[in-house]
Amino acid sequence: MYQRLSAVLFPVMTLLLIGTVFWGYQEHQEKNSILIKAENQYQRAFHDLSYHMKQLNNQLGNTLAVNSASQAYHRKGLVNVWRLTSEAQNEINQLPLNLLPFNETDDFLSRVANFSYRTAVRDLTKEPLSDKEYGTLKTLYEKSEELTQDLQAMQDKVLQNSLRWMDVEIALATEQATQDNVIIDGFKSVNKKVSEYPEINWGPSVSAMYEKRTIQMLGGEMVTAQDVQQKAAEFAGIKDIASVEVQENGEGTDYASYTAKVQPNGAKATLTMNYTKRGGQLVWFNKSREIGEKKVSVHDARADAVKFLEEHDYPNMTAVSYDEFGNTGSLTFVEKQGDVLIYPEKLTVKVALDNGETIGLEAADYVFEHKKRNLPKPQMSEAEARKLLNPAMKVSKTQKALIDNDLGDEVLCYEYTGKINGAVFRVYVNADNGLEEMIEKLP
Repeated sequence: MYQRLSAVLFPVMTLLLIGTVFWGYQEHQEKNSILIKAENQYQRAFHDLSYHMKQLNNQLGNTLAVNSASQAYHRKGLVNVWRLTSEAQNEINQLPLNLLPFNETDDFLSRVANFSYRTAVRDLTKEPLSDKEYGTLKTLYEKSEELTQDLQAMQDKVLQNSLRWMDVEIALATEQATQDNVIIDGFKSVNKKVSEYPEINWGPSVSAMYEKRTIQMLGGEMVTAQDVQQKAAEFAGIKDIASVEVQENGEGTDYASYTAKVQPNGAKATLTMNYTKRGGQLVWFNKSREIGEKKVSVHDARADAVKFLEEHDYPNMTAVSYDEFGNTGSLTFVEKQGDVLIYPEKLTVKVALDNGETIGLEAADYVFEHKKRNLPKPQMSEAEARKLLNPAMKVSKTQKALIDNDLGDEVLCYEYTGKINGAVFRVYVNADNGLEEMIEKLP
């Protein structure tokens, strides 16, 4: 009996063993294939990074070498600097450096890209490179040469020693980056060197892009937690102030604020609000609740949002866009001063489409940009600006708008909404010089 049983089981077990070995071999091969593919991608990105940094250094040198009156070459050179810097940033993002402190280098390249782009897009025949901008380009040329040399030294070591990027990823993932690793140590060294660069004059438009909003930018007195508790209770429409929980965020920093939480009238929904410590202004609020089936139209959602804004002291707001997702509607509003839409002062209202209740507000831009502006008079008439549009565009609406252009400057424009090529667009034409400052496609 045992002989007959073993005669049956032995070939079965043998087949199972062979199958297991074959399956394991296939899994091992597939895993190796994935690892080889990832390694090849990392190697390509790293060597491309070294190449593009060298090209960037060359392009900066070429831009500085030409005659100061060669505005056409300056524009071409700066566009190439922007393109190469963007390529380098893209390659950095493809490398497993998310656990390494490489933020200083990434920030440096970001500023180089923005400096070159913003300088290139302006009319250099009317506003050529200034002495300060030449000084900035010389500094960038010198620093990019240092970075190029460091990266090429790393590249030589990688090639000579056949170093693998997968070892870097494993070291970072297992928190073994403190051990000797040529690639990790090299990138740490580069980042440290960049952090020690002297202050570079990027110009006001680029510097403004990296300005962080702080409470010092706001007006008004500093408020206490009790003040916020009172404001939150009024906002939620409750009388029991003690039921409002208030917590201070970032105590003693430039970003100090208060978060208030309350459940109005014992409801299941929780209302969360954030207030600035200076001035006690509402930055955002969110009401967390289940949202039922859609019953409210776009028109009614807009009317409900306008009513909410008026009740909470946001006058003169005009809806400029609408998005819908998950039975909620998000409407973007901007301040209107006279007959001009002030786009820097925007806020977003989130409306539940089951009953039209406002369940969210994002007002950071409004809080930090709200002020009385002395708006300039347009140098061109609306009719003159309209002639500069594509003749095929069928304009349905025209109004004045103040926007931030690519250089970060506030410019007065004529906003034209119309249809062309089967889609609806907004075109913003500078009211002083007729330049098409911005074009956006509407959903």
